[in-house]
Amino acid sequence: MSMKPAIRTTLQAFSFVALAALAIYLAPKYSNPFKYHFEVGQPWAYGLVTAKSNFAIYKTDAQLNSEYKQALRDYAPYYVADSTTLQSNIYVVSLAEMERLQALGCAKVSILNNRVATQVSVNELYTPKEVYEVMHKNIVPNLRYDSITSESLRQNLLSSISLTQGMVQAGEKIIDTGEIVSEQKYQILESLRRNIEEQNISHRQSLTSTIGVGLYIIILVLVFALYLYTYRRKLLDGLRHVLFFSILMALVITTAFVVLRHVPIGYIFLIPFAWVPIITRVFYDSRTAIFIHLITVLIVSIAAPAPYIFILLQVITGVIAVISLRDMTQRAQLAQTALFILLMYSVLYTATTMLVTGSIMNVEYRYYLYFAINAVLVICAYGLIFLFERTFGLVSNITLVELTNVNSNLMLEFAEKAPGTFQHSLQVSNLATEAAKRIGAKVLLVRTGALYHDIGKMVHPEYFIENQTGVNPLQSMSYAEAAKVIISHVEDGERIARKHRLPELIVHFIRSHHGTSVTRYFYNTAVNAAISDGKTAADVNKKDYAYPGPKPSTKEAAILMMADAIEARSRSLSELTEQSINQMVDQMIDAQVADGQFSETVLSFKDLEDIRAIFKQKLIEINHHRIMYPTIDENK
Repeated sequence: MSMKPAIRTTLQAFSFVALAALAIYLAPKYSNPFKYHFEVGQPWAYGLVTAKSNFAIYKTDAQLNSEYKQALRDYAPYYVADSTTLQSNIYVVSLAEMERLQALGCAKVSILNNRVATQVSVNELYTPKEVYEVMHKNIVPNLRYDSITSESLRQNLLSSISLTQGMVQAGEKIIDTGEIVSEQKYQILESLRRNIEEQNISHRQSLTSTIGVGLYIIILVLVFALYLYTYRRKLLDGLRHVLFFSILMALVITTAFVVLRHVPIGYIFLIPFAWVPIITRVFYDSRTAIFIHLITVLIVSIAAPAPYIFILLQVITGVIAVISLRDMTQRAQLAQTALFILLMYSVLYTATTMLVTGSIMNVEYRYYLYFAINAVLVICAYGLIFLFERTFGLVSNITLVELTNVNSNLMLEFAEKAPGTFQHSLQVSNLATEAAKRIGAKVLLVRTGALYHDIGKMVHPEYFIENQTGVNPLQSMSYAEAAKVIISHVEDGERIARKHRLPELIVHFIRSHHGTSVTRYFYNTAVNAAISDGKTAADVNKKDYAYPGPKPSTKEAAILMMADAIEARSRSLSELTEQSINQMVDQMIDAQVADGQFSETVLSFKDLEDIRAIFKQKLIEINHHRIMYPTIDENK
């Protein structure tokens, strides 16, 4: 049972809203105006940066750690001696306290005894176990750690260390486009970022930025929906297609934002953004694949480092992926596409680095490793293709190629049980393939559909004339009964197709290859018989002779209907001449057009004329006369 239009529309809208909401939620939130991404050794990809106000240059973590260790070298934590248990100046601490002193690296401790502080080497301290081993005495710890005095001393030592080194004056140049980010420049930029972060950011600023990000993403998602509405209305009307696009985009967008949030920024090039155009192209057209890729890249560019360069690399590699892939019929094509992507990433990265810095010496070779890993992940798209295919009921060309294998178990069974029908299907497939080529329809799809369209005749092959070698069992039935038997092959074919899990597209060929037409032979014969009996044509119930449909809804299904009828009719011609073939093709196609069988397709008059021409040409070529071979007259 089909879904109600209102429910379908609601779910489609929800898919777009959910995609936009997810992207807005994961997108980086406003923290400060410092939106630059940079690394040591990389060229500065932005414009000139100058100091708007004075700010201090912070020391690096390594510098501070070194100075902290130096300051704490003479740090001697305080311990209070217990005079009641102190014996002969033997200082005893617990094992845990000794381990803590060793971890801190303290060389001395200060011991308070009767308000007099004495510094003692840590080596002069004992644990209860060491006292027993040396003196064979049991002495409990007689030193107690003075945490308040010790921590106060430690803080005083650390506070004497300055966190900064030098100043940057207002108006001073910091870095300009193309300059390499040295360690010194990096620390100045980090200091600038820290200085900005320490400024108070108002709630109004944060809210405004969030609204801006939200509007940006919403507009991009709406543009994509508008594209589907304008150029791919059928895809927009199909819920599974909208869900497919939303889930594929959400997968890549989520991965990108998570990676940018938790790992170094260079790792963004590990993400196979080419998954989007590749997987989309496998199931749909090139324009849609490139458009959805562009929208995805633009959304991710919010958080990407050097966004203009990022967009350039991703968009061009996506276009190259679509061009190199074209119609994917073999797994090896995906590996070839991955290689093209690797080469394009590498060339574009090298070119942009040289363009920005003016030197090839500034290329970071680790990025080539990222591109190589990216290419390997692109090959893994094959698994996703299979997953999406099963989940959304889509059909890839790889699957269609597998289905056209006439040595498959189902095809071999078909050829064995209904050999005449099998040969008819092969001929129909050849005719339909040529017609699809002529008008630019999906050749592989129509070829596959033609092979399976009459598969229902396996159930009762003896009822169909192409499989009969003797008496026709239909002659013993009434016209209506015979028509019912013939019509049943459509339902039987659908049942067999679903049993073998054939794609829904192929099932449509089986169900629609006769449309809602009537079994003309039995219907016309019944009408003639009724008239002979003094009745009228109205006395014959036309519904008893009509196929259940549906009518063809695609160019490919319409081509199959024409090829099927014409190939079958060509076998009934008493004389196969160019004139008889031309006349027969015109009559059959005109009858189907007049019957409204193609009313749900987008076939143009030009398409119909091209299809007529190719059918006539191929039938004449197939049925051309051969010369008679002479025999040897032995009497001469």
